[in-house]
Amino acid sequence: MLATKLIDGKARADRLLADIAAAAASLRGGPGIVPGLCAVLVGRDPASEVYVRSKGKAATATGIASFQHVLPETTSEAELLALIATLNADDQVDGILVQLPLPKHIDPQRVIDAIDPAKDVDGFHAQNVGHLWSGGRALVPCTPYGCLMLLRDALPSLAGAEAIVLGRSNIVGKPMAALLLSENCTVTLVHSRSRDIPAILRRADILVAAVGRPQFVCGDWLKPGVVIIDIGINRVEVAGGKPKLVGDVAFAEAQGIAAAITPVPGGVGPMTIACLLRNTLIAACRRRGRAVPEI
Repeated sequence: MLATKLIDGKARADRLLADIAAAAASLRGGPGIVPGLCAVLVGRDPASEVYVRSKGKAATATGIASFQHVLPETTSEAELLALIATLNADDQVDGILVQLPLPKHIDPQRVIDAIDPAKDVDGFHAQNVGHLWSGGRALVPCTPYGCLMLLRDALPSLAGAEAIVLGRSNIVGKPMAALLLSENCTVTLVHSRSRDIPAILRRADILVAAVGRPQFVCGDWLKPGVVIIDIGINRVEVAGGKPKLVGDVAFAEAQGIAAAITPVPGGVGPMTIACLLRNTLIAACRRRGRAVPEI
């Protein structure tokens, strides 16, 4: 039986945030550049409000200027697009984040397409998606890039590893596959129409689970020695107690089989915010023709 190592996403995020703070201080002290991140929230979704506040606090702590626009649920698509046009033209704003989900009367793709790709710190604009897949200079989606950083720390090399990505969303699964391909992994995307999912997962040297189903992946679906990045954050009811958060992998069953695994919470989540601020810093440097720090 293996001794399964916990991959500490919070500790890795703290190191990344320290590097971002040092780079931001260097930009302020030399050329007088203050990177700016603007979050736009439409409606009063409680989870989104908490997330936006967390991003704002982290930005301020690292020396990045934080701006917010909180709009009512009744905001029209035209009004939101007009705000984005204003932010695109604002030189103080290097990164624009429109918090999803949006109200049903607003088309999220139209909103994403309206953001200046150079300020698209979520990495969702078609131009950034294309650059990611073609090996160009992209702003990369934050959660997948955070996962890649954790994998680079956990493994001496990713080249040649058989990597299985469970979930094919545009936000996580597809960009994760592109990043793993760029590391010379052999990549399989598994989704709801895949046949014999357990058999496919048993081949994985690296498993990235992003399917959004609590404890979906059982222990006997895992290859001994697999490294698991569990992106799932699922709230489940506990008899006689408070609901708890669990991942997409049955964590207890993975113990002794996996070589390493991210916990939920405390694994991927902290890396997402840190990588958002990393993207903001990169955007600030690129927009001004300055060298991007190695972070």
